[in-house]
Amino acid sequence: MVGAAYTLGDAARICGLSPRRLRYWQRTSLVGARASSDSKADFDFLDLVSVRSIVGLLEHGVPLQRIRRSVNAVLGQLPGLDPVKLLRWQEVSRRVVVRHQGVLMEPDGQLVLDLPSPTQGDVAQLVPRPPVPGSAEAREAALPWFEEGCRLDSDASRWAEALAAYRRAVELDPKFADAHCNLGSLHFNRERRDLALASFRRVLQIDPGHAEANLNLGSMLEGEGRDAQALRHYRAALERAPELADAHLSLALLCEKRSLPKAARSHWRNYLRLEPDGAWTEVARDRLKPH
Repeated sequence: MVGAAYTLGDAARICGLSPRRLRYWQRTSLVGARASSDSKADFDFLDLVSVRSIVGLLEHGVPLQRIRRSVNAVLGQLPGLDPVKLLRWQEVSRRVVVRHQGVLMEPDGQLVLDLPSPTQGDVAQLVPRPPVPGSAEAREAALPWFEEGCRLDSDASRWAEALAAYRRAVELDPKFADAHCNLGSLHFNRERRDLALASFRRVLQIDPGHAEANLNLGSMLEGEGRDAQALRHYRAALERAPELADAHLSLALLCEKRSLPKAARSHWRNYLRLEPDGAWTEVARDRLKPH
């Protein structure tokens, strides 16, 4: 099963994450996705093991930025290995350690005795002393708030909490594009279109090629009948993320609306390749039938 391929949606579902959260981890190189022979970005079984390792550490209360620091430290000590799969939570000391060839180490390579210890390590809290917004310290402090928002925003009953978490993230790091984008999605879900538009446009000021923001903004513009602008944003999304199935779907539908059948068929084919079991699979197959 090591060679089995999973789409991002499959991997997220198996590991109990939102696709948006997993896509962020992938984009920021915390986890990888191995490319299959048709250049589709898939996760394989080993990738799922890595993702589950991270989820396990988060469930123990380890902040994401500590996991990232540990991963980087292990890479410096044991190059060529997948550092995520080596990380372990040591309950007695309440800290992240590395197990390699039967030996426990700190992520920086220092040996650790695998003995019970009464000492309790410090676990970073979600609310640190407020740093200067935009500073390196603030950017790091924004990450746990972003992760908290990602954890909460799939539950409609906790949208208000997720909103507060994302707002805190962008207060700390005003150029945190992914946090602004998720904030925009929440505003849209709460039917605050004005705030959603402002958030997505803010993302594109920070990062003009941001795939999700272009896709979401394009969808909103198309809903307002501004098809030409929507088309530009959908195409910008695909320039950054050619594997984004939803962008191909949106373009297929918009190209049909604009009487561009050849382009529409191309996007339907790509959608089927990327989401062979997606919600629009049957529609795509029907559109691709000879008429």
